[in-house]
Amino acid sequence: MKNKFPYANADLATFDQVMADYGWIVYEDAMDADFIEEITNSLVKTYEVRREIQIANGIGANMNGTLHHLVERDIFTFKFLEQKYCESQIRHFLKGNYILNSLGAVINLKDDKPYVQNIHRDIRGFTGDFKIMIQMMVILDDFTLENGATYLLSGSHKRDDKPEVDYFYNNAERAIVRKGSIILFDSNLWHAAGKNNTDGKRRTLTMAFTRPFFKQQLDYPRALGYTFGEGLNEYLRQVLGYNARVPENLNEYYQPVEKRMYQPGQD
Repeated sequence: MKNKFPYANADLATFDQVMADYGWIVYEDAMDADFIEEITNSLVKTYEVRREIQIANGIGANMNGTLHHLVERDIFTFKFLEQKYCESQIRHFLKGNYILNSLGAVINLKDDKPYVQNIHRDIRGFTGDFKIMIQMMVILDDFTLENGATYLLSGSHKRDDKPEVDYFYNNAERAIVRKGSIILFDSNLWHAAGKNNTDGKRRTLTMAFTRPFFKQQLDYPRALGYTFGEGLNEYLRQVLGYNARVPENLNEYYQPVEKRMYQPGQD
């Protein structure tokens, strides 16, 4: 089947045009096979940990196959972030510095019905032309019609109202993309994971990047440790949110600029 998705290379002018018209863009062959295998292998144990917590807390019914907050010291997280995939596009879209809002994954299996199969967008309020958040999907298995390729309603990032179900499924395009591709899309875009009708896995990393003033879904600097952050390079400190923290007491608040929790340039 011929691909029917918006595609462009790394040219920012083309990126601007495709994102304005469609709200999503694909970069093919962005990752090598060995790194993809490293990531998929790590999802086995990390899913078991998260699934146990989901079930224990009584929210397991529609969370199957979802992994949230894969920001950990001993898995692929830092290696992935240091690659700076689509860094120039994200910085361009968000008009400057940005931070990681969330990093998770979806393992789409046959007969599963996770919440990500509902029509949704990944930001609660419609922000229009003021761009606060951009989504990234890292394709870990080929996306096909049979295994649940994501539905993306091109142009819907321009509208506040949620589309009717019939309209959405009659007009949305499918992200039929190869393993190793990266999809960027405007967080205002309405989309939904497809249903997997095969016996195989359809896996993807899902993440959001925001302007630094936007609150993270999980406080990554606090979770990793403030002392741990002192050993990170400047890019990782920035993207993980170490430069956009909130002081918890007056001593942390009353500091010289270079020691403040919230650093300059986080507009």
